[in-house]
Amino acid sequence: MDFLTLLQILDSTLRLATPLLLACLAGLFSERSGIFDIGLEGKMLIAAFFSAAIAATTGSVWIGLMAGISASVVLALLHGLASITFRGDQLISGVAINFLAAGLTVLISEDWFQQGGRTPQLSGAARFNPITLPLTDTIGAIPVIGPIYTEVLSGHTILVYLALLAVPLTWYVLFRTRFGLRLRAVGENPGAVDTAGVSVTRLRYTAVIIAGILCGLAGAYLSTGFSAGFVKEMSAGRGFIALAALIFAKWRPWQALGATLLFGLLDALGTRYQNIDILGVNLPVQFMQALPYILTVIILAGFVGKAIPPRAGGEPYVKER
Repeated sequence: MDFLTLLQILDSTLRLATPLLLACLAGLFSERSGIFDIGLEGKMLIAAFFSAAIAATTGSVWIGLMAGISASVVLALLHGLASITFRGDQLISGVAINFLAAGLTVLISEDWFQQGGRTPQLSGAARFNPITLPLTDTIGAIPVIGPIYTEVLSGHTILVYLALLAVPLTWYVLFRTRFGLRLRAVGENPGAVDTAGVSVTRLRYTAVIIAGILCGLAGAYLSTGFSAGFVKEMSAGRGFIALAALIFAKWRPWQALGATLLFGLLDALGTRYQNIDILGVNLPVQFMQALPYILTVIILAGFVGKAIPPRAGGEPYVKER
């Protein structure tokens, strides 16, 4: 593998890891508060549709982004209503959201555009365009560092940089602020938080809304940044891969970045190398494309070490009288 090929793979890794990273951080906020959320997939999907649909209608990707985030937050609030207010089963609520999003996106898309579950192709101001980072000419002349800066780091859409920025921001909020301390505490011992006079319900709803916003960004990136429009089921299991990455990262933001980059790398390798010979054995294209999902199964099967979730995760809180 030459240096140019390596740079191209790393560039693809970053692009493919971005929606996973945003969804993983969404799950991090939600599950740190004690609300398990397997509805990440559904929120990403509905955000992808409404972002592309509204951007195609208005010609503005920013209006589309706001629409996608709003749709994702609505589903997040629905999950919160079922899980927090009515104390329902969080896993069933998440599954229901995934089915709801899968059905609604196709139904509304066909009603609005009559293109078999697709939206019109986006172009110009209706989609996010690549950004060239400053000093590319100057830094680009530096051996090794220059090509990495110009070919890997530069040339992405603004949502890629927002996703990278969200990692240190998430770390700071969770581990350096009073809100983060309370959020982590409510996922471990909500009774103690309630005794201290802090509303468990408000904290959990706040976490669920933050998760909805981040899933909205992930979905909008899929349809208006990574692609140029929405297609049916375009989230393609990324919400579940993000959950596996979250477990792999043991619910920590910096580790989440590494985990999602690993999944992105496997996806990039599977896309670029359709067939690979290893010790005389030819690995088919289907195996290469399945690499991220194989790693997901390995992680969920517990082969990467024990991951202990928040102690109060998945349990509805009943206030003592």
